[in-house]
Amino acid sequence: MSFLSPRLLRIKSSPTIAAATRASELKAAGRDVIGLANGEPDFNTPEHIKNAAIEALRKDETKYTPVNGIVALRRAVCEKFKRENNIEYKVDQIAVGCGSKQIFYNAFAATLAPGDEVIVPAPYWVSYPDMVLLCDGVPVLVDCPAANGFRLQPEALERAITPKTRWLIINSPNNPSGAVYTRADLRAIADVLLRHRHVWVITDDIYEHLVYNGAKFVTMAEVEPRLSERTLTVNGVSKGYCMTGWRVGFAGGPRSLIDAMTIVQSQTSTHTSTISQWASVAALEGSMDFVRQNNNILQERRDLVVSMLNQANGLHCAKPEGTFYAYPSCSGVIGRHTPEGKEINADQDFLDYLLESEGVMAVAGTVFGLAPHFRISYAISTDVLEDACRRIQRACGMLS
Repeated sequence: MSFLSPRLLRIKSSPTIAAATRASELKAAGRDVIGLANGEPDFNTPEHIKNAAIEALRKDETKYTPVNGIVALRRAVCEKFKRENNIEYKVDQIAVGCGSKQIFYNAFAATLAPGDEVIVPAPYWVSYPDMVLLCDGVPVLVDCPAANGFRLQPEALERAITPKTRWLIINSPNNPSGAVYTRADLRAIADVLLRHRHVWVITDDIYEHLVYNGAKFVTMAEVEPRLSERTLTVNGVSKGYCMTGWRVGFAGGPRSLIDAMTIVQSQTSTHTSTISQWASVAALEGSMDFVRQNNNILQERRDLVVSMLNQANGLHCAKPEGTFYAYPSCSGVIGRHTPEGKEINADQDFLDYLLESEGVMAVAGTVFGLAPHFRISYAISTDVLEDACRRIQRACGMLS
């Protein structure tokens, strides 16, 4: 009998982290590799946030904190939700964890019984289904193809709901597609959920501030307040505030759910870093000018990527409305052959070919639940990004 738990057989390591690690290993071995797998901005944490962390150290703010975080941070989160999202939460309705990933896991661990279902629109962030499986739930994957703007349609949601459904996950702006749900989109989904009172909603809003060309971010509890008592609104400082390594995520929701999630966290990580919490207070209360500056750069990179990929033979790239990812279709190269005569049968075959022939590392759409696509991050320098796109064009041109 294996010493390891059978639940470990249900899940796998994060494929996006694996791809980024593989790129780093190849670079260390001397290969000329451009990694497009990283899910983090290449901008440094702003100075006023770093200074707040330094000041916290000087003030010896290095002791244990409440499981749900320091009161100052939870108050700052309440003010952020009110100011930016028109949602009213009290301090005891806020959860703070080691990144938004822990918030998701705590919620599933606190609510799912064996066989309970969680609706996961595809394409999805790779960790959603595995977290559900780790908590004995059943991920119900619903395709959201490019023809529908990579957004969940109300009819598809209606078909997916069963008596065992416990959660619907909404991720906007979406990783990996960059799709942004409009107010009308969420209104249509809310109308379905109002008819199914046993279904709760968990929103992943981590890319909230990374939207372009006038796209307007909205979240479910803002669009339909009647769902607020069964909505967990998840966010954090990692993406928009350039604080991936600080590991601070937060959420607002019904107190009964927050209390249950707190029990889970109290027996796992307890709380995230005290220093990171004080830095996050400065992030949420400080100037947002750097976000707009960063977005201008990211939008230019996005436009470059979309233009160059659409010039590659066999690829088609829709223009993402948010995040720092593009999710091009590679259906046009399926069935073609490499110069060595190998047939391209799937998106992973194409990415293996890109890596071997041109040293470009990306992530296959298969792991995001919708193929044949692949995800690239354009959160790297413009010069390197342009070089990567040229290599992709060259690789596509060599297929027959």
